[in-house]
Amino acid sequence: MNTSNSSSFRVGAVLALGLALAAAFVSAPALRAQGDSTPSAAANLPSLPLSASFAKASGAEDAPYVLTLKNESTSSVKACAKIVLAVAFHADSKAKTVPEHAIGPGETWTISDLAKGDRVVISADGFAPLQLSVE
Repeated sequence: MNTSNSSSFRVGAVLALGLALAAAFVSAPALRAQGDSTPSAAANLPSLPLSASFAKASGAEDAPYVLTLKNESTSSVKACAKIVLAVAFHADSKAKTVPEHAIGPGETWTISDLAKGDRVVISADGFAPLQLSVE
């Protein structure tokens, strides 16, 4: 009876190991495909022609920050922003999106109510995303 119990245990262990390896091989290409598409696509795109600067809003020491983006090109740029919040309440989203905004040549666009540690990703069609952090 010991022999049949140990052999059924071995068969079960080999089967479980096989299933675990199969799951790893099936999910690995999908993860690789997701990771490969973004960096290679962004690497071939030109940088956004925007200069960025952060400033503290007037007031207390921990006042909110304001991001100012200036269009340095000779043509208009339509950009949108995603703000990944450094601190978010449990029930709220951890990110905010700012709708698309057209920035004319030499004009500026301000994004306010940023906190220290927030990350801002500016994106526009035809350009690599611009990633900034409030520090």
